[in-house]
Amino acid sequence: MSRPVTIVTGGSRGIGAATCVRLAADGHDLVLGYVNDATAAESTALAVRAAGARCLTVRVDTADEADVERLFDVAADRLGPVDHLVNNAGVTGPLGRLADTRTADLRRVLEVNLLGYLLCCRRAARDMGARGSGAIVNVSSTAAGLGSPGEYVHYAATKAATDSLTLGLARELGPEGIRVNAVAPGIINTGMHAAMGDPDRPAKAAATIPLGRPGEPQEIAAAISWLLSPDASYTTGTVLRVSGGR
Repeated sequence: MSRPVTIVTGGSRGIGAATCVRLAADGHDLVLGYVNDATAAESTALAVRAAGARCLTVRVDTADEADVERLFDVAADRLGPVDHLVNNAGVTGPLGRLADTRTADLRRVLEVNLLGYLLCCRRAARDMGARGSGAIVNVSSTAAGLGSPGEYVHYAATKAATDSLTLGLARELGPEGIRVNAVAPGIINTGMHAAMGDPDRPAKAAATIPLGRPGEPQEIAAAISWLLSPDASYTTGTVLRVSGGR
């Protein structure tokens, strides 16, 4: 059987990189979208190829419609029709109260985390709908249900929108043979926390997590891989919480 072709946005590091490597091991060929760090993207691509998969790296700002269209076009031209999409690219901006957040940061979070997901889902729906099959996994967050006061309520709001997008699109695309689900990670050991200005945040949060520790990117990747697999063939419109009980 041919290997499915899967696009992973934000695939150069963190959850995205772990997902690329896991999917390669599980039989996927990958198109790795990244926005800035070409070195990190190529490092992940090398790990994917070492697992026996084909891998393209494509620089893409998912908030830009033309970039999204190019991402899918390159994938189809180089590897074949896209079977799966993992919507993972996201930003938070600095930690802090909404009252202190710059408009530029608000705009960027909304554009990447919501508009970017919509643009990628729209193109995937068009391509997969024409073939009558496919699967989409949106990376959400437990912040959607917690609100994240004092940290990033704007980010939490975009993730609540992601959950709504997942449910609505699953019902819209189900009759076309396309499944749409989401994974909602809790606090995960990635570089995102340092980028927000608090690199020790996972360790400090451990006491609030029932399992007593932050998660690892590979644990989220495993959930994403399952949702894309035939084992999840009757699962759609689901937000799978992978958060250690938090």
